[in-house]
Amino acid sequence: MNLATVEHQGATRVGRVDTGQQRIVFFDLPAADAARGALPVIERMAEGGAAPGTNGAAVALADVRLLAPLPKPRRNLWCVGRNYHAHAQELQSSVFKDNDTNTEGWPIVFTKVPECVVGPYDDVRLPVGITQQVDYEAELAVVIGRGGKNIRKADALRHVFGYTVVNDVTARDVQMRHQQWDMGKSFDTFCPMGPWIATADEFDGTNTRVRCWVNGELRQDAPTSNLIFDIPTLIETISRVITLYPGDVIATCTPAGVGMGMKPPQFLKDGDVVRVEIDGLGRIENRFVA
Repeated sequence: MNLATVEHQGATRVGRVDTGQQRIVFFDLPAADAARGALPVIERMAEGGAAPGTNGAAVALADVRLLAPLPKPRRNLWCVGRNYHAHAQELQSSVFKDNDTNTEGWPIVFTKVPECVVGPYDDVRLPVGITQQVDYEAELAVVIGRGGKNIRKADALRHVFGYTVVNDVTARDVQMRHQQWDMGKSFDTFCPMGPWIATADEFDGTNTRVRCWVNGELRQDAPTSNLIFDIPTLIETISRVITLYPGDVIATCTPAGVGMGMKPPQFLKDGDVVRVEIDGLGRIENRFVA
């Protein structure tokens, strides 16, 4: 099942997408619940309930505006740094060369604030005068279903509700200026998400491919099987410290090919268009505007 949050005739609606027919049928949800996006559905199903009933005839996707499936996540998104070998290596030749990648011990975990999330086709705003080094990071994101603390690696995938696509947009100079990552990652609009959440019973996030194009040029392309720390390990590691809840989002890291890793570096500028696609899941595409 693909769960999407959309704007239709001035209202926020949540529904089930038929990707073959390119249409959506809406769940029967109160307006206050629908404003939270897919989260009420995830919470209900995490407790063992069924998805809500539907209301009305299917509507063509062309007649709705896709929003982020979780327009405002319940709290910060958990993100993982340098979790593909080739990406860790490309940053070792950048300004991060003196930073310990720590790839053989524990994952690098940081957060992005909920307010940075935008829809799959929304514009991303370039903060003029604050940063001149905005970069893209195509990523598969895990959406937690059944929460928990101290989740064992062997049990971790049973806690996954589904998966979505994100672009972990980053201001590299701000990231370095503050000597930690949250500030450079959390500007408004710095987390395009979507186009929907594919549930884990129909989509295998451990065996798919992440790709990214900038202005039509393929920059990133790698299978998720190349992750240094796989999805069960990430869930186990994070849940050792933090109780996970339904709707929590874990972005699993980006493959090699980011702008900072190019020689010379190539950062995003006004008018650039970035497309992120994950096989079997969908794509997002965003214009960067000053």
